[in-house]
Amino acid sequence: MEILIAEHAGFCFGVKRAIEIAYEELNKQKDTKLYTLGEIIHNPQVVKDLEEKGVRVIEEEELEKLSKGDRLIIRSHGISKKLYEFLEQKGVEIIDVTCPFVKKVQNIVEEYYKKGYDIVIVGDKNHPEVIGVNGWCEDKAYIVNSVEEAENLPFFEKACAVSQTTLIEKHWEDILEVLKSKAKELVYFNTICNATQKRQEAADALSKKVDVMFVIGGKHSSNTQKLRKICEKNCKNTYHIERADEITFEMLKGHDIIGITAGASTPDYVIEEVIEKIKSLKGEDENE
Repeated sequence: MEILIAEHAGFCFGVKRAIEIAYEELNKQKDTKLYTLGEIIHNPQVVKDLEEKGVRVIEEEELEKLSKGDRLIIRSHGISKKLYEFLEQKGVEIIDVTCPFVKKVQNIVEEYYKKGYDIVIVGDKNHPEVIGVNGWCEDKAYIVNSVEEAENLPFFEKACAVSQTTLIEKHWEDILEVLKSKAKELVYFNTICNATQKRQEAADALSKKVDVMFVIGGKHSSNTQKLRKICEKNCKNTYHIERADEITFEMLKGHDIIGITAGASTPDYVIEEVIEKIKSLKGEDENE
């Protein structure tokens, strides 16, 4: 048996930074309450650990409950400009851990919107990152996530296109080709983050070499779902799991080369637990 780990897997820079800051804030001796706006990452184990230590998850519709001086962690997905201003007016202490790659997209959108460009965001309209980015152009962006949706856009005098940071490269390129015919003047920025690209490329390469591929990450994690889709094209035995205890004997039986990748919200210890579980089950397989 051989277990192969993708060259780039697990915590990305933005998520790692967000988690580190959250634990740092916990260790500060303050009388004020500490919250995160939504779950800080798409990882139930990490979210549960933070909650047990005193970090409360609060949703956008509950923000009125916050009091002056309360501390609120803005997760790596970022938020809208309007929401940021609302929190400042309430006197909330904002701990902004928006990923620098996401912040870059927000800045581009704000800059070109002020210059009079129509904004096109390529990504999932329901994803927190995209919702937040749209808030930097007064929620007036056109959001498309398929070639068909792009083809249905109106013709623009001048437009600026950006991508969700976790998009699959090919997906962006296909939609961009359509956008080029949709504007007299088009400026565009491939804002897929470097870490996402490397993780996707490594997963693609590894999944071509293995008998079974495990993609570890939250079931609601956008970047993990995209890794699963990439791996499924190359390996029919691809499984998206959150925890090691989801792996069964039947998944591994008769297979010798096992591949592992992990989404940006997956801690190293979860990857290690998966490796140990595979070794344990494969030992049973060999003893049969």
